Amino acid sequence: MKRTNTAVWYEKQNRWQIKVQKDGIRKTFYSSTPGRNGQRECNAKADAWLDDGIDNPNAKISKLTAEYIENLRLTASTSHYTQYEKYVRLYINPKIGNVRISDLHEQHLQSVIDYGYSKKLAKKTLQNIQGCIKAFLKYCRKCKYTTLFPESLSIPHGAPIKEKKILQPDDLRKLFNVDTTTYRGKPAHELFINAYRFEVSTGLRPGEVIGLKWSDVANDTVFLKRSINVYSEETTGKNDNARRIFTLSEISKAVLDAQRKFQKDNGIETEWVFSDEYGECAKENRYYKRWVHYCEANGMQKITAYEMRHTFVSVVKSLPEGYLKQLVGHSKDMDTYGVYSHEFLGDSKKTAELVSDIFGKILNAV
Repeated sequence: MKRTNTAVWYEKQNRWQIKVQKDGIRKTFYSSTPGRNGQRECNAKADAWLDDGIDNPNAKISKLTAEYIENLRLTASTSHYTQYEKYVRLYINPKIGNVRISDLHEQHLQSVIDYGYSKKLAKKTLQNIQGCIKAFLKYCRKCKYTTLFPESLSIPHGAPIKEKKILQPDDLRKLFNVDTTTYRGKPAHELFINAYRFEVSTGLRPGEVIGLKWSDVANDTVFLKRSINVYSEETTGKNDNARRIFTLSEISKAVLDAQRKFQKDNGIETEWVFSDEYGECAKENRYYKRWVHYCEANGMQKITAYEMRHTFVSVVKSLPEGYLKQLVGHSKDMDTYGVYSHEFLGDSKKTAELVSDIFGKILNAV
């Protein structure tokens, strides 16, 4: 049965609403999500109810999560699959694995998050579990196992926030002035020194740095198109905003120039900007291990490779919020490769100038 109307936004209630009827029964569906996504969500709820019915209502959640995880294994990246498989195995199935899909309600799903909270999981991990739950329910709706739309899942107040460490100004100055690490107790050139400097001066994720190709760089502009994960798989990035364009600051431009010279002087012919010594795409695990060793060898605070990105965000936090979101790939409104690219590039040049000024003041301080 098909609906003939569409959801309407009610300003006073701050939600979308649609009324539909089937077999003499009238039902109303809602969505508090603003914008067109909320309208689509509201319509989808109505469509699911109007549809022919639910398949396999007696199936247990543990059976359906196994089916979902197998689907992820075949269609998603290894890192995505392994992360969600862990959440299902450790948190979802232990709490609701024996529940029949027809009996499943939102409090069941909330109990999974609350269970993770009782295990003192960090807020970010609980948010990831929440994302896994919603993705699983979306899969179940597609398969006509349920019409349940979880709307009110929440992270308990007081969920611990894992403290992020960043490089302080003294360590930043070391990073941009010391090219050496140690090898068998002796000073040696650090292979990925320019990659570290590029990551901390651009805010790129480690996988985005490793995945950068020379063909992605045109004059002062970088077209970010891919990321390489810990399994050496090429992906399009962490989210829909990961593919983006940004203008190089004077500092990051100088880092790329130094990397070109390093590869030329060492006879490394490669498409990868920050390749290994053989011109091959770098391995993220090796990149991280060398970074940790570089910090130890030079008496710097030990932070993760990803925390170099946090360092950048902390350094340039005075940037206008819109500039910063676009630069690090958090914007929800910018279609980087679409019709807004010229407008973005105008802002991007301003951002590059501001970044250069901020880093310059830190690196040139006595």
